[in-house]
Amino acid sequence: MFTEDDKKYILNQFLRTIWGISNIEYQNRTWIQGEGPNCDDFEETCCHFFDDGDPILKNYKEYKITDEQYVILLAFRKEFQAFSSLNNWPQLFIDTPKWTKITERAKEVLEAFNYKKE
Repeated sequence: MFTEDDKKYILNQFLRTIWGISNIEYQNRTWIQGEGPNCDDFEETCCHFFDDGDPILKNYKEYKITDEQYVILLAFRKEFQAFSSLNNWPQLFIDTPKWTKITERAKEVLEAFNYKKE
């Protein structure tokens, strides 16, 4: 079992992944141009989002996620999953209206959690 500190850390890392989905500058620099200091790409982001996020969603109350936050997060997961299942080359989608909508939804999730990247 995870301690409360573990759960807080896991949730924070998950929200950090969502921050990456919300930030076009980060995506251009890291996913497309391959510049540091981060080492990340769209595929890795998807893996982190689903592998870390699905257990959190299944047990959201254990992570101190409110029902309102859960609804927003679940809606974002559904939208992101539909998008990522059809798109895997950020160079082709990063400037599209559909991706802009995903980044805006990610920002809504971050706002619901009052998340600020450290």
